[in-house]
Amino acid sequence: MFPVSRCRLGVPTAPSAVLAVALLSSLSRCSHLEPKDPAVSALSSYFGTKTRYEDANPGLLRGPEAPRRDPELLEENCTPVQLVALIRHGTRYPTAKQIRKLRQLHGLLQARAPGEQRTDAAGGRDLGAALATWPLWYADWMDGQLVEKGRQDMRQLAQRLASLFPGLFSRENYGRLQLITSSKHRCVESGAAFLQGLWQHHHPGLLPPDVADMECEPPRINDKLMRFFDHCEKFLTEVERNDTALYHVEAFKTGPEMQNILRKVAATLQVPVDNLNADLIQVAFFTCSFDLAIKDVKSPWCDVFDTDDAKVLEYLNDLKQYWKRGYGYTINSRSSCILFQDIFQQLDKAVDQQKRSQPVSSPVILEFGHAETLLPLLSLMGYFKDKEPLTAYNYKEQMHRKFRSGHIVPYASNLIFVLYHCKNAKTPKEEFRVQMLLNEKVLPSAHSQETVSLYDDLKNHYKDILQSCLTNEECQLPKVNNTSDEL
Repeated sequence: MFPVSRCRLGVPTAPSAVLAVALLSSLSRCSHLEPKDPAVSALSSYFGTKTRYEDANPGLLRGPEAPRRDPELLEENCTPVQLVALIRHGTRYPTAKQIRKLRQLHGLLQARAPGEQRTDAAGGRDLGAALATWPLWYADWMDGQLVEKGRQDMRQLAQRLASLFPGLFSRENYGRLQLITSSKHRCVESGAAFLQGLWQHHHPGLLPPDVADMECEPPRINDKLMRFFDHCEKFLTEVERNDTALYHVEAFKTGPEMQNILRKVAATLQVPVDNLNADLIQVAFFTCSFDLAIKDVKSPWCDVFDTDDAKVLEYLNDLKQYWKRGYGYTINSRSSCILFQDIFQQLDKAVDQQKRSQPVSSPVILEFGHAETLLPLLSLMGYFKDKEPLTAYNYKEQMHRKFRSGHIVPYASNLIFVLYHCKNAKTPKEEFRVQMLLNEKVLPSAHSQETVSLYDDLKNHYKDILQSCLTNEECQLPKVNNTSDEL
C-alpha cells in the first residue's frame, strides 16, 4: 500500500484575525472566475491534450457546477461503497519550451519589412501584422503551472461528484478521504482546489479556507503511481530517449498534409516558408487553445487555421500520444501495471470490509496525475484501440479513429471506478458490481460493452494483468539489444 493523506474538513469557528487573513488569502488565490459567455472556436474540439474539459463535455458550458447524471448509473438496490478517481490536473499554462517557440514565431512576424500596408491574397486584413502586435503575455515562469481556470475545473468537478455521490462525499467521510498526487505543482494544486470545491459544496456561499485550515493534510506525493513512466527503465530507454521511437510523428511533419498547411500559413502570415516548420505551426495552433482555455478569448491565432487544418494538427498530436503513451509500443501501457493493480487492491479491500460488515476505510480515493497517467492505463484496459495503428501514411483512413486524445484526456479528464454493494430483490444474494466513468459518462466495459460489471467478472477479465504484470519485470531492460514491440 502507498501512503495517502487523510482529510477532515471542518466548519470554521467564529472569525478570528488569523482566520480572516487566511480567508482573504484564499479569496485572492482561489476565487471563482466571473461567469460570462464562453468563447467558442470552430477549432475547439481539435486541440488534443490541450482541449478544455467543457469542449469534451459540452453540457458543462452553461452549467459547470450542475451534476450531469448519466442515466446508465446504477440506482435501484445498489449502494455505492467506494469511489476511486484518477484525475488529470486542470487547465495549465504552456510549458517554457512552448513559450520559447512562440517567441520565435512572434519574432518572425515582427521582423517582416515594416512600412507598407499589406493585405492577404484575398484582399483581407494583414493577419501577420495583427499577430505581431497581439500581446505576447506568456512568461518563462509559467512553465506548465496550474492557472485559475484549472483550479475552477477542479472545484466544479468536486461539486458535481459530491452531488452525484452524496453518500460517499458526505461530511462524515472527510476524515477517511485519501488523496494521492504527482509531484508536479499543477497536480498538487489541483488536489487542493478539489478539496476546496468539496468544502464549498457543504458550505455554500462561504469562501473556502486554505487546505491547512480545513484540518486536512496536503495531498501525498507518490510518483511511482502517478508518474510510473518516469520509473520504468524500459520505457525511458526504448521510447522516451529513443530518437526513432516517434518516427511516424516526424514523418508526418514532412508529409503532404503538414506541408500544405506550412505553405498556407506562410502565405497567410506573409513570411518566407523556409522560416517556418511543423513545430512552429503547431505552437501557433496551441496558442489559440491556450488563449481560449486560460483567458476565454478567441485570439487572432485562431484565425490562422480552418477546421481542415485543425484536423491535420489534431492528428499530429494524436500520433505523438499514440506512439509515446498509447498502443504504439507495448511498454507504454504495461508500464502502468503498478497503478492498475493498486486500484484493484483498493477495491478488493473495500469488498472484504463490506463482507465482514465493517465500514469501508477509504470510501473515496482521489489520485491526481497527468494525461500521461491516464492514456497508458486506458490502453492497458483495451479502450480506444483502432483496428489499424495510426501512422504517418494513413491520415485519411483514420479520420474516424477511436483514438482522439482530446476526447479522452482533455484538461481535468477523469477515470472513475465506482464499487456498488447490490441486493437482489428476489433472493437474499448480495453482489458487488463496478461501473466506470470517463469524464463523468459511464464507460462500457471494453470486453462486453455492458455498462455495469460484476466485480468478480471484471477481475477475471483482467486476471492476466492483475496476476502476471509485474512492474519490475515489465520495466526491466532486455539483456540483448532489440527494438520495442510494435502493435
